[in-house]
Amino acid sequence: MDPMIVEWSDLPARDEYLWTRVEDGSVAARLRRVIDGWAPRLGFDADRTAQVQLAVTEGAANLHKHARQGEMLLRVSRDGPVAALEMVCVDCGPGIADVPGMMVDGRSSAGTLGVGLGSIVRMADHTGLYSLPGRGTVLTARFQASGSPTSVPRCGGLFRPIAEEEECGDAYAACQAGDVVYAMLCDGLGHGALAARAAAEAIRVLRAGPLPGRPAELVERIHRGIAHTRGGAVAVAAVDAAAGLVTFAGLGNVAGWVVTGERRHGMVSTPGIAGHRAQGLREHVYELPPDGVVVMHSDGLTGRWGPGDYPRLFGCPPLVIAATLLRDAGVHHDDQAVLVVGPPEAR
Repeated sequence: MDPMIVEWSDLPARDEYLWTRVEDGSVAARLRRVIDGWAPRLGFDADRTAQVQLAVTEGAANLHKHARQGEMLLRVSRDGPVAALEMVCVDCGPGIADVPGMMVDGRSSAGTLGVGLGSIVRMADHTGLYSLPGRGTVLTARFQASGSPTSVPRCGGLFRPIAEEEECGDAYAACQAGDVVYAMLCDGLGHGALAARAAAEAIRVLRAGPLPGRPAELVERIHRGIAHTRGGAVAVAAVDAAAGLVTFAGLGNVAGWVVTGERRHGMVSTPGIAGHRAQGLREHVYELPPDGVVVMHSDGLTGRWGPGDYPRLFGCPPLVIAATLLRDAGVHHDDQAVLVVGPPEAR
């Protein structure tokens, strides 16, 4: 691996990633058992494991008692040598009007004792929260083993397979080389196992080759390397916050955006299918303001979202942004993936 690479972040194994609807109180017990299986692999001791289980129980209880269409994601996150457990809670309302008040232990809008969101914030190594009254809430929490160095990735991504499939044909990977973050997203053609194989091979080809490099060169490498698969759409963004620039190359229908405040600017991809048809591949350079955020997503998310609809969202941690967009822009009859690169201070 190139010595400049400081971390890789990509998809967890299938048995380390679980989306579940929170429709009744029994979900919490199931999630505690899942954590019992994952935590020892990551070096979590009994006390830290119990803290994560308590936080997940409270998150599930909040969704069950207070939320509409509540869902929770548990996953193992590996960023270079650092491993963590991550929880993402998502709902479609009613939202939290008094976020600071709900952080007080014992506060519960249902009149029960409750542990409160404040306990989750204290037990986690890093949390993020975004809520709009009437629109819903996203809560993220990251837990690491006791004594391990705290690490918050500058990138945040999520994927979810189409309803009837266990494997997702959309995938992403990201790494940092010097001051530049390289972000790649691949949408394997179709869905199911063959699409997942194409996307996983795109990650393997990217990781196996040298970095840094120009995004067009990396897309070309992936194009050649996945020719034995059904192929897909691929995009690579090189995000250089120090220089204030994003260099982007895409082949096929992967959306790329530079978002600042209430404005967004689309980045241009070349028509084609990585692995099968790539002509006229080009890269483009875009300005990146100091508070700029780069968003990439597959066509499993509609492009009909805008930063003006989400006050202050794009100042939140990348994983919160990704979860909010997946909730609101996700297309239910397709695989979905979104990857967000935030500014250095968002880590």
